[in-house]
Amino acid sequence: MKKKIYIIIISTLFSIIIWVSISLSNEYYSTFDIPVKVVNFPEGYTSSSNLSEKISVKLKGQGWKLIAVNLSSDADYVISAGNDSGKISLDLYNYLAENQWLSSDIEVIDIIPDTLTFNVEKTSSARVKIYPDLRLDFKPGYGLASEVQVIPGSTIVHGPISEMESRIASDGISTSELNLKNLDSKITQQVSLKELPGMRYDINFVNVILDVQKIVDKNFADLSVEIIDVPRDRDVVLLPNKVSIGIRGGIDILAKTYPDEINTYIYYRDVVLDTLGSITPQLDLPDNVTLLYIKPERLRYIIKKFN
Repeated sequence: MKKKIYIIIISTLFSIIIWVSISLSNEYYSTFDIPVKVVNFPEGYTSSSNLSEKISVKLKGQGWKLIAVNLSSDADYVISAGNDSGKISLDLYNYLAENQWLSSDIEVIDIIPDTLTFNVEKTSSARVKIYPDLRLDFKPGYGLASEVQVIPGSTIVHGPISEMESRIASDGISTSELNLKNLDSKITQQVSLKELPGMRYDINFVNVILDVQKIVDKNFADLSVEIIDVPRDRDVVLLPNKVSIGIRGGIDILAKTYPDEINTYIYYRDVVLDTLGSITPQLDLPDNVTLLYIKPERLRYIIKKFN
């Protein structure tokens, strides 16, 4: 009985293979989005960013050959700038022979667009800042405890002069989108730089460091308020002269934060210019913490003058 089952299974699989082989031998139509690759630029020149990144190519051929095209990692549609510069317009049908992945057994039915027009211009170089493109989701109670680090933080970009002057040099470049969920600990992630038409970078990858910690609160009481730049013949008495504050930040950061790292002060000139009879003290907090409250928010004062 078992022998008959094996024979049936083998026969079925063999039948399926035969059926697939026959089916793939038939001719089909299929449309592919093919990346465009321009070659043969004059030395020191490149294409501007108005060049289409992909074209739509409708092909006719045997099924298995169309599948091979779909699986090919080298399926770029190569066209030549012909060592020209300035505005160039190219008929894509003239480059069928240069694209060897289109075998003689595959017929090109349609190319959309069938003509590409773009500018070929001189390249320029500049060092620009790298910005991370982040989509982050944290576990409840967690968050970024410090600024996101990108290492290295900049790179030299080579590209068409018009693009370098109008956008890249002023805005910098970004990484590819980094999407992370349920974060609850520090993480370092290698990310590629976002590809831009006609642009080339000295580096292609950066490390993005995310200092993820549990976010907590910490309170400090009886912090003395200093009066700064008081003239020698003056004295200012604050009522009261101490405040309490609450701050929020990463648990590791707050664990190392002490009262002597927090400066609370008032400038004498602000007291003189005040018209309300009370003034809000200023605070110098450690990096990467935020103020939740200060009590009292305003301090009354008395100005004394010495004879």
